[in-house]
Amino acid sequence: MDADAFAAALPAELPGLLRYARTLTDDTAQAEDLVQATVVRALARSGGFRAESSVATWLHRILHNLAVDAARRSHEQPSEDVAEAVEAMWRKDDYTVDAAAVVARAETRSDLREALSHLPASYRTVVVLHDAEGMTVREIAEIQEVTLAAAKQRLRRARMMLVSQLATGHERRQALRGVPLLCWQARRHVSDYLDGDLAPAVAQTVEKHLETCPTCPPLYAALVGTTNALNTSTRDPDTVVPPELAERLLNHSPGASTS
Repeated sequence: MDADAFAAALPAELPGLLRYARTLTDDTAQAEDLVQATVVRALARSGGFRAESSVATWLHRILHNLAVDAARRSHEQPSEDVAEAVEAMWRKDDYTVDAAAVVARAETRSDLREALSHLPASYRTVVVLHDAEGMTVREIAEIQEVTLAAAKQRLRRARMMLVSQLATGHERRQALRGVPLLCWQARRHVSDYLDGDLAPAVAQTVEKHLETCPTCPPLYAALVGTTNALNTSTRDPDTVVPPELAERLLNHSPGASTS
Protein backbone atom coordinates (compact mmCIF):
# COMPACT_ATOMS: atom_id res chain seq x y z
CA MET A 1 0.00 0.00 0.00
CA ASP A 2 1.49 3.35 -0.98
CA ALA A 3 1.76 6.23 1.48
CA ASP A 4 -1.22 8.17 0.06
CA ALA A 5 -3.53 5.15 0.17
CA PHE A 6 -2.39 4.36 3.71
CA ALA A 7 -3.00 7.94 4.87
CA ALA A 8 -6.46 7.85 3.28
CA ALA A 9 -7.32 4.68 5.24
CA LEU A 10 -6.33 6.16 8.61
CA PRO A 11 -9.41 8.32 9.43
CA ALA A 12 -11.76 5.33 9.42
CA GLU A 13 -9.55 3.58 11.99
CA LEU A 14 -9.26 6.47 14.46
CA PRO A 15 -12.52 5.87 16.41
CA GLY A 16 -11.59 2.24 17.08
CA LEU A 17 -8.06 3.20 18.10
CA LEU A 18 -9.34 5.87 20.48
CA ARG A 19 -11.89 3.50 22.04
CA TYR A 20 -9.13 0.99 22.54
CA ALA A 21 -6.71 3.54 23.99
CA ARG A 22 -9.35 4.76 26.44
CA THR A 23 -9.67 1.27 27.88
CA LEU A 24 -5.91 1.10 28.41
CA THR A 25 -5.77 4.32 30.44
CA ASP A 26 -8.36 6.27 32.41
CA ASP A 27 -6.62 9.50 31.43
CA THR A 28 -8.25 11.02 28.34
CA ALA A 29 -5.16 13.04 27.46
CA GLN A 30 -2.94 9.96 27.67
CA ALA A 31 -5.34 8.02 25.45
CA GLU A 32 -5.28 10.76 22.84
CA ASP A 33 -1.47 10.92 23.08
CA LEU A 34 -1.29 7.15 22.48
CA VAL A 35 -3.42 7.44 19.36
CA GLN A 36 -1.42 10.41 18.10
CA ALA A 37 1.87 8.56 18.67
CA THR A 38 0.41 5.53 16.89
CA VAL A 39 -0.56 7.57 13.84
CA VAL A 40 2.82 9.32 13.72
CA ARG A 41 4.68 6.01 13.92
CA ALA A 42 2.38 4.35 11.39
CA LEU A 43 2.84 7.14 8.85
CA ALA A 44 6.59 7.04 9.33
CA ARG A 45 6.60 3.28 8.72
CA SER A 46 3.86 3.07 6.11
CA GLY A 47 6.37 2.06 3.49
CA GLY A 48 6.97 -1.14 5.43
CA PHE A 49 3.29 -2.12 5.57
CA ARG A 50 2.87 -5.15 3.31
CA ALA A 51 -0.87 -5.77 3.89
CA GLU A 52 -0.13 -9.18 5.39
CA SER A 53 -2.65 -8.17 8.05
CA SER A 54 -5.38 -5.53 8.00
CA VAL A 55 -4.63 -1.85 8.56
CA ALA A 56 -6.63 -2.07 11.80
CA THR A 57 -4.54 -4.98 13.09
CA TRP A 58 -1.30 -3.22 12.22
CA LEU A 59 -2.36 0.02 13.91
CA HIS A 60 -3.56 -1.80 17.02
CA ARG A 61 -0.21 -3.62 17.17
CA ILE A 62 1.63 -0.29 17.16
CA LEU A 63 -0.66 1.15 19.84
CA HIS A 64 -0.31 -2.03 21.91
CA ASN A 65 3.48 -1.83 21.80
CA LEU A 66 3.44 1.84 22.79
CA ALA A 67 1.10 1.08 25.73
CA VAL A 68 3.24 -1.82 26.93
CA ASP A 69 6.38 0.33 26.69
CA ALA A 70 4.66 3.02 28.77
CA ALA A 71 3.61 0.45 31.37
CA ARG A 72 7.19 -0.80 31.64
CA ARG A 73 8.50 2.72 32.11
CA SER A 74 6.00 3.22 34.95
CA HIS A 75 7.36 0.05 36.63
CA GLU A 76 4.06 -1.78 36.42
CA GLN A 77 4.07 -5.02 38.41
CA PRO A 78 5.19 -7.92 36.16
CA SER A 79 2.08 -9.15 34.35
CA GLU A 80 2.84 -12.85 34.79
CA ASP A 81 3.07 -12.43 38.57
CA VAL A 82 -0.38 -10.86 38.63
CA ALA A 83 -1.85 -13.45 36.28
CA GLU A 84 -0.51 -16.39 38.24
CA ALA A 85 -1.75 -14.93 41.53
CA VAL A 86 -5.26 -14.55 40.15
CA GLU A 87 -5.25 -18.00 38.59
CA ALA A 88 -4.12 -19.51 41.90
CA MET A 89 -7.06 -17.83 43.58
CA TRP A 90 -9.46 -19.22 40.96
CA ARG A 91 -8.08 -22.72 41.55
CA LYS A 92 -9.39 -22.71 45.12
CA ASP A 93 -12.74 -24.50 45.37
CA ASP A 94 -14.04 -22.02 47.94
CA TYR A 95 -13.31 -18.92 45.83
CA THR A 96 -16.39 -17.19 44.46
CA VAL A 97 -17.86 -13.75 43.81
CA ASP A 98 -21.19 -11.96 43.99
CA ALA A 99 -22.24 -12.44 40.35
CA ALA A 100 -25.01 -9.83 40.43
CA ALA A 101 -22.66 -7.20 41.84
CA VAL A 102 -19.95 -8.03 39.31
CA VAL A 103 -22.34 -7.79 36.36
CA ALA A 104 -23.80 -4.52 37.67
CA ARG A 105 -20.31 -3.01 37.85
CA ALA A 106 -19.43 -4.37 34.41
CA GLU A 107 -22.48 -2.60 33.01
CA THR A 108 -21.38 0.72 34.55
CA ARG A 109 -18.85 2.37 32.27
CA SER A 110 -16.80 4.10 34.98
CA ASP A 111 -16.65 0.96 37.14
CA LEU A 112 -15.66 -1.20 34.18
CA ARG A 113 -12.90 1.20 33.15
CA GLU A 114 -11.61 1.34 36.71
CA ALA A 115 -11.47 -2.47 36.89
CA LEU A 116 -9.73 -2.69 33.52
CA SER A 117 -7.13 -0.17 34.67
CA HIS A 118 -5.94 -2.67 37.29
CA LEU A 119 -5.14 -5.35 34.69
CA PRO A 120 -1.57 -5.50 33.35
CA ALA A 121 -1.33 -3.93 29.89
CA SER A 122 -0.85 -7.16 27.94
CA TYR A 123 -3.95 -8.72 29.54
CA ARG A 124 -6.04 -5.57 29.39
CA THR A 125 -5.22 -5.45 25.69
CA VAL A 126 -6.35 -8.96 24.88
CA VAL A 127 -9.69 -8.83 26.69
CA VAL A 128 -10.57 -5.43 25.23
CA LEU A 129 -9.63 -6.38 21.67
CA HIS A 130 -11.49 -9.68 21.81
CA ASP A 131 -14.57 -8.97 23.93
CA ALA A 132 -15.05 -5.26 23.18
CA GLU A 133 -13.62 -4.79 19.69
CA GLY A 134 -14.57 -8.22 18.31
CA MET A 135 -11.12 -9.21 17.07
CA THR A 136 -10.25 -12.88 16.74
CA VAL A 137 -7.67 -14.52 18.98
CA ARG A 138 -5.50 -15.05 15.90
CA GLU A 139 -5.56 -11.31 15.12
CA ILE A 140 -4.70 -10.54 18.74
CA ALA A 141 -1.79 -12.97 18.59
CA GLU A 142 -0.50 -10.99 15.59
CA ILE A 143 -0.93 -7.70 17.45
CA GLN A 144 0.85 -8.94 20.57
CA GLU A 145 3.34 -10.93 18.52
CA VAL A 146 2.78 -14.11 20.51
CA THR A 147 1.65 -17.62 19.59
CA LEU A 148 -2.02 -18.48 19.22
CA ALA A 149 -1.81 -20.66 22.34
CA ALA A 150 -0.30 -17.81 24.34
CA ALA A 151 -3.02 -15.41 23.18
CA LYS A 152 -5.71 -17.91 24.23
CA GLN A 153 -4.14 -18.28 27.66
CA ARG A 154 -3.96 -14.49 28.06
CA LEU A 155 -7.63 -14.14 27.16
CA ARG A 156 -8.63 -16.79 29.71
CA ARG A 157 -6.55 -15.22 32.45
CA ALA A 158 -7.62 -11.69 31.53
CA ARG A 159 -11.29 -12.60 31.90
CA MET A 160 -10.58 -14.10 35.32
CA MET A 161 -8.64 -11.00 36.36
CA LEU A 162 -11.41 -8.69 35.22
CA VAL A 163 -14.10 -10.58 37.14
CA SER A 164 -11.94 -10.58 40.28
CA GLN A 165 -11.24 -6.86 39.93
CA LEU A 166 -14.92 -6.10 39.45
CA ALA A 167 -15.72 -8.14 42.56
CA THR A 168 -13.00 -6.40 44.58
CA GLY A 169 -14.20 -3.05 43.27
CA HIS A 170 -17.70 -3.82 44.52
CA GLU A 171 -16.29 -4.49 47.97
CA ARG A 172 -14.36 -1.21 47.86
CA ARG A 173 -17.47 0.64 46.69
CA GLN A 174 -19.47 -0.78 49.60
CA ALA A 175 -16.80 0.43 52.01
CA LEU A 176 -16.85 3.87 50.37
CA ARG A 177 -20.63 4.19 50.07
CA GLY A 178 -21.61 7.82 50.48
CA VAL A 179 -18.08 9.10 49.86
CA PRO A 180 -18.10 11.68 47.03
CA LEU A 181 -15.69 11.08 44.14
CA LEU A 182 -13.66 7.99 43.37
CA CYS A 183 -10.31 7.97 45.15
CA TRP A 184 -8.33 8.59 41.96
CA GLN A 185 -10.62 11.47 41.01
CA ALA A 186 -9.95 13.09 44.36
CA ARG A 187 -6.22 12.31 44.32
CA ARG A 188 -5.78 13.87 40.89
CA HIS A 189 -7.11 17.14 42.35
CA VAL A 190 -5.05 17.16 45.53
CA SER A 191 -2.02 18.99 44.12
CA ASP A 192 -4.20 21.81 42.76
CA TYR A 193 -6.12 21.78 46.05
CA LEU A 194 -2.87 22.31 47.97
CA ASP A 195 -2.04 25.28 45.75
CA GLY A 196 -5.52 26.79 46.01
CA ASP A 197 -6.10 26.41 42.28
CA LEU A 198 -9.40 24.51 42.39
CA ALA A 199 -12.80 26.05 41.77
CA PRO A 200 -14.67 26.39 45.08
CA ALA A 201 -17.24 23.71 44.21
CA VAL A 202 -14.56 21.18 43.24
CA ALA A 203 -12.48 22.01 46.33
CA GLN A 204 -15.52 21.44 48.52
CA THR A 205 -16.10 18.02 46.95
CA VAL A 206 -12.46 17.06 47.52
CA GLU A 207 -12.76 18.15 51.16
CA LYS A 208 -15.87 16.02 51.63
CA HIS A 209 -14.04 13.05 50.11
CA LEU A 210 -11.12 13.55 52.51
CA GLU A 211 -13.51 13.77 55.46
CA THR A 212 -15.07 10.37 54.76
CA CYS A 213 -12.58 8.26 52.78
CA PRO A 214 -10.60 5.74 54.89
CA THR A 215 -7.52 5.67 52.62
CA CYS A 216 -6.98 9.15 51.16
CA PRO A 217 -6.37 11.29 54.29
CA PRO A 218 -2.95 9.69 55.06
CA LEU A 219 -1.89 10.28 51.45
CA TYR A 220 -3.02 13.90 51.68
CA ALA A 221 -1.23 14.34 55.02
CA ALA A 222 1.95 12.91 53.49
CA LEU A 223 1.70 15.33 50.55
CA VAL A 224 1.20 18.29 52.88
CA GLY A 225 4.08 17.23 55.14
CA THR A 226 6.46 16.63 52.24
CA THR A 227 5.56 19.95 50.62
CA ASN A 228 6.08 21.81 53.89
CA ALA A 229 9.40 20.04 54.47
CA LEU A 230 10.63 21.07 51.03
CA ASN A 231 9.43 24.60 51.69
CA THR A 232 11.40 24.97 54.89
CA SER A 233 14.49 22.79 54.42
CA THR A 234 15.49 24.20 51.04
CA ARG A 235 14.99 27.86 51.89
CA ASP A 236 17.92 28.75 54.14
CA PRO A 237 17.83 32.52 54.75
CA ASP A 238 21.52 32.46 55.63
CA THR A 239 22.59 31.03 52.30
CA VAL A 240 25.23 33.22 50.71
CA VAL A 241 26.73 32.65 47.27
CA PRO A 242 30.50 33.29 47.36
CA PRO A 243 31.44 36.14 45.01
CA GLU A 244 33.79 33.97 42.93
CA LEU A 245 31.01 31.39 42.40
CA ALA A 246 28.51 34.09 41.46
CA GLU A 247 30.95 35.51 38.92
CA ARG A 248 31.61 32.07 37.42
CA LEU A 249 27.89 31.33 37.14
CA LEU A 250 27.15 34.70 35.56
CA ASN A 251 29.97 34.30 33.06
CA HIS A 252 28.50 30.97 31.91
CA SER A 253 24.91 32.17 31.67
CA PRO A 254 23.28 32.56 28.22
CA GLY A 255 24.37 35.77 26.57
CA ALA A 256 27.33 36.31 28.88
CA SER A 257 30.42 37.68 27.25
CA THR A 258 33.29 35.20 26.92
CA SER A 259 35.91 37.77 25.90
